[in-house]
Amino acid sequence: MDPMSYYSDKKWCPQCAGYVAYLMSIEHSYCVECGGEVKLFNQTDWEIFHEGLQAKKPKGGRPRKKISTDRESA
Repeated sequence: MDPMSYYSDKKWCPQCAGYVAYLMSIEHSYCVECGGEVKLFNQTDWEIFHEGLQAKKPKGGRPRKKISTDRESA
């Protein structure tokens, strides 16, 4: 895996309909091509990313408590 580089990092620009270089400010990031606000992913890539997160989440709630019976203690 290649180390991240600020100069090669890209975000999705809805106005340009592609991943572009961007300028970062305190609250938002902006496309260097058109000046529009950029997002981390497009809709398709977000859905794929989100599905991957859901698959890694543990299923169910808290583990059940072990109930001792009279036979186990004898």
